[in-house]
Amino acid sequence: MSGILQFFVQYEDGAYTASAINAPIATFGRTFEELQANITDAIAVFFKDEDPASLGFARFPSVLVNFELPIIAYGNNEQSR
Repeated sequence: MSGILQFFVQYEDGAYTASAINAPIATFGRTFEELQANITDAIAVFFKDEDPASLGFARFPSVLVNFELPIIAYGNNEQSR
Protein backbone atom coordinates (compact mmCIF):
# COMPACT_ATOMS: atom_id res chain seq x y z
CA MET A 1 0.00 0.00 0.00
CA SER A 2 1.41 3.36 -1.00
CA GLY A 3 1.24 6.43 1.21
CA ILE A 4 2.37 8.71 -1.62
CA LEU A 5 0.71 9.69 -4.89
CA GLN A 6 3.60 10.88 -7.06
CA PHE A 7 3.39 13.21 -10.08
CA PHE A 8 5.96 14.18 -12.70
CA VAL A 9 5.51 17.73 -14.06
CA GLN A 10 6.90 19.19 -17.29
CA TYR A 11 6.52 22.60 -18.93
CA GLU A 12 6.25 22.51 -22.72
CA ASP A 13 4.57 24.62 -25.36
CA GLY A 14 3.17 27.13 -22.87
CA ALA A 15 1.53 24.65 -20.49
CA TYR A 16 2.35 22.44 -17.54
CA THR A 17 1.50 18.74 -17.73
CA ALA A 18 1.31 16.43 -14.74
CA SER A 19 1.30 12.66 -14.95
CA ALA A 20 1.00 10.40 -11.94
CA ILE A 21 3.81 7.88 -11.77
CA ASN A 22 1.91 5.33 -9.71
CA ALA A 23 -1.70 5.85 -10.82
CA PRO A 24 -3.56 6.47 -14.09
CA ILE A 25 -3.98 10.22 -13.53
CA ALA A 26 -2.93 13.04 -15.87
CA THR A 27 -3.86 16.71 -16.22
CA PHE A 28 -2.50 20.06 -17.38
CA GLY A 29 -2.67 23.80 -16.69
CA ARG A 30 -1.52 26.97 -18.38
CA THR A 31 -0.18 28.31 -15.08
CA PHE A 32 1.30 26.49 -12.11
CA GLU A 33 -1.63 27.60 -9.96
CA GLU A 34 -4.09 26.17 -12.50
CA LEU A 35 -2.08 22.94 -12.60
CA GLN A 36 -2.24 22.62 -8.80
CA ALA A 37 -6.02 23.02 -8.86
CA ASN A 38 -6.33 20.53 -11.72
CA ILE A 39 -4.16 17.96 -9.92
CA THR A 40 -6.41 18.28 -6.87
CA ASP A 41 -9.53 17.84 -9.03
CA ALA A 42 -8.04 14.87 -10.90
CA ILE A 43 -7.16 13.13 -7.63
CA ALA A 44 -10.69 13.71 -6.33
CA VAL A 45 -12.17 12.16 -9.49
CA PHE A 46 -9.76 9.20 -9.31
CA PHE A 47 -10.75 8.36 -5.72
CA LYS A 48 -14.46 9.25 -6.03
CA ASP A 49 -16.61 6.38 -4.75
CA GLU A 50 -13.50 4.23 -4.30
CA ASP A 51 -11.77 2.86 -1.24
CA PRO A 52 -8.15 4.06 -1.60
CA ALA A 53 -6.95 0.73 -0.17
CA SER A 54 -8.64 -1.14 -3.03
CA LEU A 55 -6.50 0.97 -5.39
CA GLY A 56 -3.31 0.32 -3.43
CA PHE A 57 -3.17 3.61 -1.52
CA ALA A 58 -3.35 4.70 2.10
CA ARG A 59 -6.58 6.37 3.20
CA PHE A 60 -5.09 9.86 2.81
CA PRO A 61 -1.97 9.59 0.63
CA SER A 62 0.49 12.46 0.44
CA VAL A 63 0.98 14.09 -2.94
CA LEU A 64 4.56 14.45 -4.17
CA VAL A 65 5.29 16.53 -7.28
CA ASN A 66 8.59 16.33 -9.21
CA PHE A 67 9.57 18.99 -11.75
CA GLU A 68 11.81 18.70 -14.77
CA LEU A 69 14.00 21.79 -15.11
CA PRO A 70 15.17 22.81 -18.57
CA ILE A 71 18.92 22.68 -19.10
CA ILE A 72 19.11 26.48 -19.24
CA ALA A 73 17.84 26.61 -15.65
CA TYR A 74 21.06 25.18 -14.26
CA GLY A 75 23.66 26.73 -16.47
CA ASN A 76 25.16 27.08 -19.88
CA ASN A 77 28.01 24.71 -19.18
CA GLU A 78 28.68 22.70 -22.35
CA GLN A 79 29.61 19.66 -20.23
CA SER A 80 26.10 19.56 -18.74
CA ARG A 81 24.48 18.95 -22.15
